[in-house]
Amino acid sequence: MSKDKTMTAEEVVGRLRSGMTIGIGGWGSRRKPMALVRALLRSDLTDLTVVSYGGPDVGLLAAAGKIRKLVAAFATLDSIPLEPHFGAARQRGAFELVELDEAMVMWGLTAAVHRLPFMPIRAGLASDVMSVNPSLRTVRSPYDDREELVAVPALRLDAALVHLNRADAHGNGQYLGPDPYFDDLFCEAADTAYVSCERIVETSELLKDAGPQSLLLKRAFVDGVVETPNGAHFTSCAPDHDRDEAFQRAYVRAARDPEEWRAFTARFLSGDEDAYQAAVAAFHEEEA
Repeated sequence: MSKDKTMTAEEVVGRLRSGMTIGIGGWGSRRKPMALVRALLRSDLTDLTVVSYGGPDVGLLAAAGKIRKLVAAFATLDSIPLEPHFGAARQRGAFELVELDEAMVMWGLTAAVHRLPFMPIRAGLASDVMSVNPSLRTVRSPYDDREELVAVPALRLDAALVHLNRADAHGNGQYLGPDPYFDDLFCEAADTAYVSCERIVETSELLKDAGPQSLLLKRAFVDGVVETPNGAHFTSCAPDHDRDEAFQRAYVRAARDPEEWRAFTARFLSGDEDAYQAAVAAFHEEEA
């Protein structure tokens, strides 16, 4: 019989430690495990290395001073090009940044999945990514072509946090939207992996409304499952919900002013997840 891996967001964070390297799935402001990120914010964890196709996950952790080093291709809110807290943190030199292109992050995770020290790729050659990352090395093909390639180091993770549409209690995870966003690579590149989801269902339900290609995560690579309805908010989690553009704009406005940010934090981030969701509902009632 497969193990029941259900837990709470607080139990997930309780398994993490300061100084860890944590991969966060999703892409920009799309299907981010925001309920788990908010639980991280409520913890005393710090000194983290974060690997992410960055969005508000990176911004919130940067604003809270929890990031020591960030490995990312970007930090965006999609409809708003630059994540404001990320930009402010970079300007004040709040953390070390390893800026890779999108393919390099993917192949770095792939190398970690296969327990390889690096992956030879063409992406990055003759580009500024080599200049801003002087630690990157090149290798030459041992075959007749003798091609020079970039040796992208493995992005090995202590833990991965991802959010999907559905999961069963054993750790099998399903996405129903347009893109997997490399969440499977994050989980398989990590020593431990935790998936939050909009809804936990019976295993038999996972294939009821979608094909087998939607089964992104296998239970062997997942250590914990958290049911968090609207847990990706304010990012999108299609088809369950779109990005909350009104709330995202309010987030960006607050991020520009320290006093407004303190008020935003007190209203939305000072309590637990239930309090957050209630505050968001009240926000929309006021906006209506």
